[in-house]
Amino acid sequence: MEKFNKLTGVAAPMNMINIDTDMIIPKQFLKTIKREGLGKNLFDEMRFDRAGNEVEDFVLNKSAYREATILVAGDNFGCGSSREHAPWALLDFGIRCVISTSFADIFYNNCFKNGILPIKVTKEQLDSLMDDAERGANATLSIDLEAQTIQGPDGGEIAFEVDEFKKHCLINGLDDIGLTMQEENKITDYEGSQKAEQPWLYAAE
Repeated sequence: MEKFNKLTGVAAPMNMINIDTDMIIPKQFLKTIKREGLGKNLFDEMRFDRAGNEVEDFVLNKSAYREATILVAGDNFGCGSSREHAPWALLDFGIRCVISTSFADIFYNNCFKNGILPIKVTKEQLDSLMDDAERGANATLSIDLEAQTIQGPDGGEIAFEVDEFKKHCLINGLDDIGLTMQEENKITDYEGSQKAEQPWLYAAE
C-alpha cells in the first residue's frame, strides 16, 4: 500500500449528502477482484449519460477537477453496501483523501486499508472547505497527516483528529497484509517449531 504523509492537490466539491457506494461504483462493475481499472467507472451514473457521453456539469468532468486528488463531500459519505470496490475506484481514479462531516463505518475503515485518508470535520469547517474547493483551478488544499492539518489556498488551517493506529498504518503504508508481514520472523519460527513437534501436519508436502 502506498504511504500517505503529505498531499497537496486540487479538491473537487461534491456538495451532496448520502453519497452511497453504489453511486461511487455501480453494482455492474463489481465483477472484478482486481483493484486496478475501476477509476474509469467512478461515479459512472453521474459522470456519463446512457450513451456513454460525459455529463458536462458533473464536477469531475470539468477541466479544473479532472486531476483532483481530494474530494470535499456532504454528510454520510460512503453509506449503503459495504463493497470495498468503492475505495478501490476512488484510489484508481487518483483520489487519496475524502473530507466530510461523517462517513459510513465500513467505508471509513476500508479507506484506511487501501491508502485513502478520510477526514471528519465540523459542518462549519466543511462549509469553508467547500467554498475553497469551488474555486476551480485554484481549489488546492494541502493535507499533512503527521501534523493532522488541512491548509486552504489562502493559508487558513484546520486541525483534524485521526486514530493513532490508523494514522501509523497510513504513514507507513501498512495494510492488513503489511501488518501481518511485520511478524514474519515470528510466523516462520512458529511454523518451524510446529513442524518439528507435529510433523504429521506437513506429511502432504
